[in-house]
Amino acid sequence: MEIKPILSALSRNKTGALLIALQIALTMTIIVNSVFMIQHRQGQMDRESGINEADTFILSYMGFAEDYNEKTQLIEDLNFIRELPGVVDAVQTNSAPLTGGGWSMSLATETGPDADDVGTAIYFVDDHGVNAFGVNLIAGRNFTADEIIWRERTSTKWPGQGVITKALAADLFEDDWQSALGKTVYISETQPINIVGIIDKMQAPWNGWSGVERTLLVPSYTEFGGARIFIRTEPGERDRLMTEIEEQLVANYKGRLIRRVRSMEEVRTDSYRSHNGMNTILKTLIICLTVVTALGIVGLASFSVNRRKKQIGTRRALGARKLDILRYFMVENFLITTFGVVLGAVMTIGLNMVLVDMLDLPKIDWYYIPAGMAVLWFIGLMAVFGPAKKACQISPALATRSV
Repeated sequence: MEIKPILSALSRNKTGALLIALQIALTMTIIVNSVFMIQHRQGQMDRESGINEADTFILSYMGFAEDYNEKTQLIEDLNFIRELPGVVDAVQTNSAPLTGGGWSMSLATETGPDADDVGTAIYFVDDHGVNAFGVNLIAGRNFTADEIIWRERTSTKWPGQGVITKALAADLFEDDWQSALGKTVYISETQPINIVGIIDKMQAPWNGWSGVERTLLVPSYTEFGGARIFIRTEPGERDRLMTEIEEQLVANYKGRLIRRVRSMEEVRTDSYRSHNGMNTILKTLIICLTVVTALGIVGLASFSVNRRKKQIGTRRALGARKLDILRYFMVENFLITTFGVVLGAVMTIGLNMVLVDMLDLPKIDWYYIPAGMAVLWFIGLMAVFGPAKKACQISPALATRSV
């Protein structure tokens, strides 16, 4: 193997080889971290919200007429919607998963300002909430009709019952989520809430929140000047009912403005629009860097071949086979690439540490680095193969001819 002659040749042309190695290192650093960020975002987008998204939609309205009675109108609307053919259930709520806006509070297992608390999203629902959202009640019971209270915007009073997600139960009671059922937690430091039920999963409205799986349902109608109604339909009926219910609500009472009617699939798309956009940018960056790096390797190898035609011809005249010439350039490139990917591995870890601090990303999984090294090795070998094959075709007579 011509390792020593290759190293000797590289030492006489350090600049070009070093630039390519640095380009490989930079490419690996950016590509590996970009792939990790893409996978991280994709993992977030693939998370289940815990609710039935395929057959649900949400609408909002605001009353403006002088005769608008929020309590009476809300009950009439809910009863009307629930009786429509094709509707499974409906509930008034302050928000829904992935909508981006909602209510959050802290819960603690003890009273007082010094108690350890856990942040949670709050959904105001009635006894139809569990069924309307399509969540899975895995322990305890649902709310009863007589537990529902009315809550004004400035109210500080909380109902005495709550249904929480399994993730919130595990955080409150040290991973023993089943022990949460029947326990009392405290909101606003002193107000008790008895946990009457536990649901498997229901995400918070904010997809980027670290506690996105922590949710509390409380039995309350809200008097906020309008209403947000979440509707679940039978399979295949959603699109028809979105139009029909909007038209019927307007026809039933004209003293309000219906603002937005959106399917939960639309809500999900809007929620993760920035994630999709960033992933597209990162994928484009990966492709561009890969092409530029491959072209750089081709350029260096082609320059090396042209500069060493006489040397190659002499070796051919002395009996070197085409395979020996091909192997020479492949090994030379492998050594340059190896230096680049080793340096790139160190730079990859360093950049990931910066991203962890700045963007609150998780630490990169160990297998991304060897995978990135293997990919860059493969790209390097494929890029140099063309110039190396060209070198094999150099005629000994032509290459050694005096100019």
